[in-house]
Amino acid sequence: MTPSAPAPLPDRATALALMHEYTTSESLRKHMLAVEAAMRAYAVRFGEDPERWALAGLMHDFDYERFPNAAHSPTEEHPAEGVRILRQHGFPEDILQAILGHASYTGVARETLMAKALFAVDELTGLITATALVRPSKSIHEVDASAVKKKMKDKAFARGVSREDVRQGAEELGVDLDAHIQFVIDAMRVSAKALGLAGVASGG
Repeated sequence: MTPSAPAPLPDRATALALMHEYTTSESLRKHMLAVEAAMRAYAVRFGEDPERWALAGLMHDFDYERFPNAAHSPTEEHPAEGVRILRQHGFPEDILQAILGHASYTGVARETLMAKALFAVDELTGLITATALVRPSKSIHEVDASAVKKKMKDKAFARGVSREDVRQGAEELGVDLDAHIQFVIDAMRVSAKALGLAGVASGG
């Protein structure tokens, strides 16, 4: 018997429509697009499937708005509920396990490179976005790793971003923190317009 071919990946347009159906917040949508961009870039760097990794990034928080999970339940609400929905839509198990693993409270181990990358870029994209948005230009093209590292040290800045997750993520992925920050900035620059980070014209 020949082994059966893996099930085809859902296409991006279908996934994006599902993400939009569940998420109305523009900032949350942009967060998922940022994580998608970072995941795609890391897949290329590691010689993995960029479409597969990008889907994990695009959909990792799609259920967060409807099922926010303030209690951090490992089995109810985000991300467990989202994973149940994605499973019904034919998303493969490696993507689902990576999405479960990005929330440490699920207790799901990050065993694959994809899962480790998703955890490593998730909080970091938020910190990079916040760093860009406080610039007068609101441009990611004016942000570098040193600017983000400086903001990391300011505990009052972007309070919702876990600095520990950023550090732990780089460590688990086996990459230097400064290089990791710059890599994710560069990945996000490619999608700057979609992320609302291409910059604004100065008045005059």
